[in-house]
Amino acid sequence: MNFGFTDEQREIKDTARSLLWRRRAFEQARAGFQLALWEELRVLGWPGVAVGAEYGGGGLGIVELTILAEELGYALAAVPLLASAAAAAVIERAGSPEQRARWLPGLADGSFRGALGLDSESLVADAPEADVVVAVHEGAAWVIAEPVVEVVEAIDPTRGYGRVAGERVPLPGDPSPGTDIAAVLLAAELVGVCQCALDTTVAYVKERKQFDAPVGSFQAVSHRCAEMLLLTEGSRSAAYAGAWAADADPTGLPEAASLAKAAASEAGREVTAAAIQLHGGIGFTWEADLHWLYKRAQLDASLLGSPRVHRARLAAIVAARRGANQLVEAR
Repeated sequence: MNFGFTDEQREIKDTARSLLWRRRAFEQARAGFQLALWEELRVLGWPGVAVGAEYGGGGLGIVELTILAEELGYALAAVPLLASAAAAAVIERAGSPEQRARWLPGLADGSFRGALGLDSESLVADAPEADVVVAVHEGAAWVIAEPVVEVVEAIDPTRGYGRVAGERVPLPGDPSPGTDIAAVLLAAELVGVCQCALDTTVAYVKERKQFDAPVGSFQAVSHRCAEMLLLTEGSRSAAYAGAWAADADPTGLPEAASLAKAAASEAGREVTAAAIQLHGGIGFTWEADLHWLYKRAQLDASLLGSPRVHRARLAAIVAARRGANQLVEAR
């Protein structure tokens, strides 16, 4: 069995890394929504990469979309692509034919910007830029076509946040597959944030010297970097397992999505905090870029279910499966 990317997927990843890294400017990201970058990604078809071809999308899989999510996190891109993709995922799976026909073409070509929020959470990421918001609560979902957004200034200025009100139109289907896909995408973004923090830190400790030796050669520093690598790779495996389940094993998606979100949320917080620490005094300065990665990780970890929420869901899934197996054995 091949667990690697296909040639096409590797090309998507390499292209995304090259494009976003050339456009990477934390000075721009600090100011919020990068309209020029968003328009460029629209032309390339990124917003609709996983939307069905019948709605004007690329018709690719969630794995391909997850690859883009990771690279957007690595570059800390201030664009609402993941929010729009998450809204589209729920509408495509839970919406009526009329609702899909109304919203998906615009979300696919980027002429509409979307957002997804849970009623149990007070903030909706990218809500200030959204033309349509999908709200989810206890297995039901609604579309808010003309969202009234109260902008909230959060610790992460690279992304807009807000509280949303407005007339709600129910989606008739089950939104759970769509929200699980959204959780996987958020996990993948956190993986990208972790990888950027890790790469930046490893490069720094190789160059920074104390006592005429790179600080990376000190055991405490090298062990900390190894822990960062372990957390990053573990969360990456979980995120892509979730993406694979979305494409190939829908029955396993709830478990895989919660595992990915819980693992990546905790990794994001730990890895970015370690990056700041290993940079020493400079890591705590306002001018350093590392705290923007830390802030994005903090907000991502709390969105679409905290690690505690997803661990509880995992426990319930495993308990239900064990109970079912015991019932079969008893029979």
